[in-house]
Amino acid sequence: MKETRPSKPQKIDFQLGILRASLVLVLVTIGSALTGMAAQTAPSRAAQIQDHFRKAATDLQANDANSAVQEFNAILALDPKNAAALTNRGAVRFLEGDCLAAVPDFQGALAVDPSLLKTKAMLGICENRLGRSSARAVLESVYPKLTEKHLRTEVGMELAGLYYQQGDMDRTTSMIQSLLGLDPDNVDVLYFAQLVYTEIADDTLNKLTILAPGSARMEQVIAEHLVNGGDLPGAIVHYKKCLEMNPRMVGVHFELAEAILQNTPSDAAAQADALKELAAAIQDDGDGANIEAELGYIGILQSDTQSAFAHYQRAFAMNPGSVDAQIGLGRVLMLLGKPEEALKYLRMAVQADPLNSEAHYRLSTVYKRLNMPEDAAKETKLFEEIKQTKDQVIAIYREMNKHPQANGDVEDEDQTPAATPPQ
Repeated sequence: MKETRPSKPQKIDFQLGILRASLVLVLVTIGSALTGMAAQTAPSRAAQIQDHFRKAATDLQANDANSAVQEFNAILALDPKNAAALTNRGAVRFLEGDCLAAVPDFQGALAVDPSLLKTKAMLGICENRLGRSSARAVLESVYPKLTEKHLRTEVGMELAGLYYQQGDMDRTTSMIQSLLGLDPDNVDVLYFAQLVYTEIADDTLNKLTILAPGSARMEQVIAEHLVNGGDLPGAIVHYKKCLEMNPRMVGVHFELAEAILQNTPSDAAAQADALKELAAAIQDDGDGANIEAELGYIGILQSDTQSAFAHYQRAFAMNPGSVDAQIGLGRVLMLLGKPEEALKYLRMAVQADPLNSEAHYRLSTVYKRLNMPEDAAKETKLFEEIKQTKDQVIAIYREMNKHPQANGDVEDEDQTPAATPPQ
C-alpha cells in the first residue's frame, strides 16, 4: 500500500481534438446562417458575405486556418454582429490554443444569439482552461442539452476534471458514469475513470488500515488484493485468518472456496476443502446461483456429470443470466453427448459476455461437433483474439507490479502464468 500519493494535478486537460475537422460544418451550419442573414442584409452585401463564407469553408478544409480567419474578419467588417463568423473565428483561435482571443468572439456571438448551444459549450471549455470561475456554471448549463456525442464528451471531461480539482468526488464519479455510458471505449474517459477510482480505493484502504488494521475485514481486503495479483496461496492464508476472526463474514466462505479451486483444481483434498467452504457459505449466506455453479464445477472435476448437471440447472433456474451456469450447462451437455442442447446455452453465454474466452472456446467445439466449420472457425478466432488481449493485459499488470531492488534487479510480484485454453 502506498504511504503517500501525489497531490491532485493543478489542471486536468484532455485535448481530445474532436472539433478539428470541418469547423464550419461542426459548429455552425453555414447554409442556415446564410439563409437567416440574407433576409437581414442588402442583396449585394449578402452575396459578398456568402462568398467569404464559401472561401472560409474551403480554407478550413485545406487546413489553412489563417486564411479562414481573414475571411471571417472580412465578414465581420461587413456585418460586425454576424454570429456565425464570430463563432467560427473563435473556434479557430481556440483550436490554436488562444482562448484569450476566442472568448470575446464566443461572447459576442452569444450576445447576438443566446441559443447557440455549441458556441456556449466552446465558451465554457475556454473559460475553464483559462481558470475562470464562471466556467462551471456555463458547462453545467450546456452539458445536458448537447446531443452531439463528441462535443458532449469534451464538455463532460472538462466538468469532470473541474469537479475533481475542486475535490467534489460525488460529482466527479457521477460525471464519469455519465461519460462511460456515453462513450465507453473512449481512452481519455477510461484513463480518468481509473485515476479517480484508484484514488477512492486508496483513500478507503488507508482509512481502513488506520481504523482497523488487524480486523477480519482487513484480512479480506488483503486476500482479495492477492487474488487480483495472482497470489492464490497467499490469498487463501488471509481468507482463513479472516474467518478465524469472524467465521460468519458474509461472502468470505465462497471467496475462499473459489481461491482454493483456482489454486489446485485437480487436487482431491482441495476439492474437499472447497466443498466444506461452500457448505458453510450456504449455511451462513444462503444458497445462490454462484454457489451452485461452483458446486457444478466440482462435479465436473470429480467426473460426476449427473451431479454437475443438477447443480448447473439449479444455478440457471436461480439466475438465467449467470454466464457460469450457461457455460457449465453447455459443458456438461457436451459430455453427455448432446451438442444441440449445449449450443443453446453457449450461445447465451457469448451473447451475455462477448469477451468470455471460455464461452467462445466451448462454442467452437460444439460447432465442430455439429459439422459447422465456418462458425467453429469464427469462434476459434474470437477465442484466440480475446486470449491474446488478456495475455497482454496480464503482461502489463506484471510490469506495473515490478519493484526495483537494491542491487538494481527487478522483483516481479506476479508470477502467475498466462491463461491457457479451457480443458
